[in-house]
Amino acid sequence: MRRIGLLSDTHSHWDERYAKYFGSCDEIWHAGDIGSMTVADGLAGIAPLKAVYGNIDTTAIRREYPLVQRFMCEGVDVLMKHIGGYPGKYDRSTIKYLYPHNDENGQHVPAPRLFISGHSHILKVMMDDKLGCLHINPGAAGLYGQQAVRTLIRFNIDGPDIKDLEVIELY
Repeated sequence: MRRIGLLSDTHSHWDERYAKYFGSCDEIWHAGDIGSMTVADGLAGIAPLKAVYGNIDTTAIRREYPLVQRFMCEGVDVLMKHIGGYPGKYDRSTIKYLYPHNDENGQHVPAPRLFISGHSHILKVMMDDKLGCLHINPGAAGLYGQQAVRTLIRFNIDGPDIKDLEVIELY
């Protein structure tokens, strides 16, 4: 079992509560718009960090983190991209990663089981029944934007199961 801390859209803002809420996590995932390497380094000091860059991220962040990450966690195929949309309204640039396809070697690539995105600053957890994929947008953890409440998410991946999802509100 892996305990995951998930956030997005920090926009260079560090909050000491990240350490409080993610201290028990095995990994932290950041879905882009990190804003500064100071934030990335702070998160990596709490637990191993997986991240993607977002549209506001600097060249230094883009050198360190990719546009898209696809990886296995326990028994779950995970796709993470900052600008992604959500079920029924995926961003055009994301569709090629989400839908089953053949890669450059002709190997079949199925839809992921978990799709993580950010960008909208809107917390969403939705199932895409068509793809059999859970979509999570953790909202925004930083101060920039119109969101009334900043949010973080924690959840567990236990073999093939994604469970025990918690939304943490930062006022």
